[in-house]
Amino acid sequence: MPLPKNQYGLLTPDESKSPVRGRRPYSFATICATVDNPAQKDQHGSSSVPIYQSATFKGVGGQYDYSRSGNPTRSHLVHHLAKMYSARHAFAVSSGMAALDVITRLLKPGDEVIAGDDLYGGTNRLLVYMQKHTGIIVHHVDTTVAESIFPFLSDKTAMVLVETPTNPLIKIADLPGIIASVRDKAHNAVVIVDNTMMSPYLQRPLEMGADIVYDSGTKYLSGHHDLMAGIIACNRDDLAKEIGFVINAVGNALSPFDSFLLLRGTKTLAIRMDRQQSSAMAVAHYLSRLGFTVYYPGLVDHPGRALHESMASGPGAVLSFVTDDVALSERIVGATRLWGISVSFGAVNSLISMPCVMSHASIDPKVRAARGLPEDLIRLCVGIEDAQDLIDDLEHALLEVGAIILAPEGSGAQYVRAPAKLAVPIDVPSPIAEEKPIPVPRLRETREWFVSAPGKVILFGEHAVVHGVTAVAASVDLRCYGLTSPRHDGKLSLNLPDVGPFYHEWELETLPWDAVTRVRVGEVHPPALDVRLVDAIIARALPPNLAQPENRRVREAVIAFLYLYMSLQHGDDKPSFHFAARSALPVGAGLGSSASYSTCVATALLLLHQRIVIPPQPHSTEATDNTPGHAHVNRWAYVAEKVLHGTPSGVDNAVAVYGGALTFSKGGFGRKAGMEGIQGFKSLKFLLTDSRVPRDTKSLVAGVSRKKEAEPEAVDKILHAIQTIADEAQRALADPELPRDKLLGVIAALIDENHDYLRKLGVSHPVLEKIRALTVDEPFKLSTKLTGAGGGGCAVTLIPDTLPDETLEKLSDILRAEGFLPYTAAVGGSGLGVLSPYYEGNYTPPDSERTGELRKLFETTEAQELAAWAEGRGRWLFV
Repeated sequence: MPLPKNQYGLLTPDESKSPVRGRRPYSFATICATVDNPAQKDQHGSSSVPIYQSATFKGVGGQYDYSRSGNPTRSHLVHHLAKMYSARHAFAVSSGMAALDVITRLLKPGDEVIAGDDLYGGTNRLLVYMQKHTGIIVHHVDTTVAESIFPFLSDKTAMVLVETPTNPLIKIADLPGIIASVRDKAHNAVVIVDNTMMSPYLQRPLEMGADIVYDSGTKYLSGHHDLMAGIIACNRDDLAKEIGFVINAVGNALSPFDSFLLLRGTKTLAIRMDRQQSSAMAVAHYLSRLGFTVYYPGLVDHPGRALHESMASGPGAVLSFVTDDVALSERIVGATRLWGISVSFGAVNSLISMPCVMSHASIDPKVRAARGLPEDLIRLCVGIEDAQDLIDDLEHALLEVGAIILAPEGSGAQYVRAPAKLAVPIDVPSPIAEEKPIPVPRLRETREWFVSAPGKVILFGEHAVVHGVTAVAASVDLRCYGLTSPRHDGKLSLNLPDVGPFYHEWELETLPWDAVTRVRVGEVHPPALDVRLVDAIIARALPPNLAQPENRRVREAVIAFLYLYMSLQHGDDKPSFHFAARSALPVGAGLGSSASYSTCVATALLLLHQRIVIPPQPHSTEATDNTPGHAHVNRWAYVAEKVLHGTPSGVDNAVAVYGGALTFSKGGFGRKAGMEGIQGFKSLKFLLTDSRVPRDTKSLVAGVSRKKEAEPEAVDKILHAIQTIADEAQRALADPELPRDKLLGVIAALIDENHDYLRKLGVSHPVLEKIRALTVDEPFKLSTKLTGAGGGGCAVTLIPDTLPDETLEKLSDILRAEGFLPYTAAVGGSGLGVLSPYYEGNYTPPDSERTGELRKLFETTEAQELAAWAEGRGRWLFV
């Protein structure tokens, strides 16, 4: 829609003055770039409007006396804005919400307002406040259908407030139809349009008959998010007089400096919007092709596209889409890098957000649901970056969290949207996915559940992670196993053959139930442990022999087991059962045996308390109403880890639950804090050597801190070098096109380099250096480094694909002869496993006469044979 010729502003040379060739009206881009006010010429001929940074002006009877009432810089701005909005009057205030506040001061107690049902959260918040405190009445309707306002139009209707497109569902309001209805049935009502999503470049509602238009100048008009501003434009002199009075009275007019910045921003509005909506169209088409439901008026399937195109000259640069999974949406938002996580939009840099937990969080969840606002909605606000870079970044995020998968051969596409509930999160426990209540009456659990979880190895960045460096962790196919067996005799028993050994039985009714605060189904464990329950377990439930210092590890394992059992109990039933845990992992070697144990305990107890169920079919990708995500297990495994370690990072239990590989950062060196899965991680073969020397993690961490305090420059240089190593390792491990031999070469070099830096930090140990010497020297020439906390524990040695088995066995013999315990293991692979009850011939669920048979075999099998024995029991369902 071109601007009307010569209306309210910059004059186009009159066509009639040239008998040879008429002059066409200036385009909007020219009007944006040309700031000219014939009534206010700068005395020095400045090509840029000066900043009159003055609160007062001298003299009597002049145009300006006090900047609250008027300022030359602001006068230039509003004159320029009036041209852009096709308006007779324009005003600039301190924010978009300040603009709406000024407008709503036109209302009186008893006035009725009709507003859209999909509004910016701040708009909704202000309307709710005014309903409570000023006595106005607000009706929310679907503004995409003009007829929806009919039942509410009356003589009491004072204002109709419309957004189009709406924020964040990008619905298109029937603005011409609404204006016509108001003029016909509510003569005194004013039609107000929030035009922020479009800006005057794409849509000018005053030309369609609206009374007042307001806009958050913070967004597209400024374009750089370096100021706050609100714009009001209108053509009616009476409304302008009232608006001007309110602004002067309350003193929220835009400051001179912000007026200068906004004036500068408007000059590039046209070129920015062209680039932004072009990229937005590309992003919308990309997401739509993947199979996501996308809300964007530029797409042919948008229900309001034709209406929008009749009112506006472009689709804009804001779009949104849904994933049908709140947890998945949160992980997508967190996995992006180019897309900044932030509220607002309209800047040159692209932003991503979840409106229901950010910009629209102030709207009550029940109200959001009633208005059809999806909790999993993701809003994308596209900037001026290269469109392909934005799409690539989004694609990496979608891949990392499992939202998209490789497309079937012959489909013509590279990726497609993953089936519902197939995506696997990697996260620190959070209240993302709610557990589903089990229908009553609950059935007494009669099955044996066989579960397992992998260990973990820190490949790069250990110890330095305390100081913000990124660590790279991966699962190890040495696993911990857990088995539940029904008792139904009112007792609970725990057997830990590989630590202690330990065995104990409790009468269920003698446990300290009076001290427990149960976490009900659908609730989340609080951030802090229930100290009252922990103290009660220690004082009243632990066998006396566990008080000895040498039994510390067993004591913590028992406390964690009882803590989870009692916290998860719900209803009247207290399941009576036996739980045994075995480990093919070397306990205490820094390979995540405690996290594997925590994951097995959490999984078993969630199954026993019937708070989760496994999928209905072994190969099903369909979710059922009572099939929760694996986030439940991860969340409760994290709680168990807190009992064991106090303040765990969440890395170990995440690897134990989800398998594969991930990176973890506390937020240093310009990296985002949190965990990020390494998509497409390739399994690597390692030799893990238990030095059999205990670690003292706290002393080592304290030692590095002292070293950093004494030699800050030297230690910072080391930390930066380790960060570079972690970055290079992540890129190599995630590169699907890197040949296997080159990958092994890169990882080997990084292992050697990483170990040298860790040694300089003082966290190695003579035994680890001895192991390293045995592996790196002739005839083996392998790459070895410490892992975990260092100071003892375990060493990891990369095994090339070309290394003969006999050579590896020879090295293992040498290490055993020196008193070490070597384990050959694959790094990377499956996470949590549950023995499927749908494989014919296995033990879960058992026949009645077989009950106890699996328990006996499990508890008596030799540790070195445990993995092979467990694999032979049946078909495992793995994460």
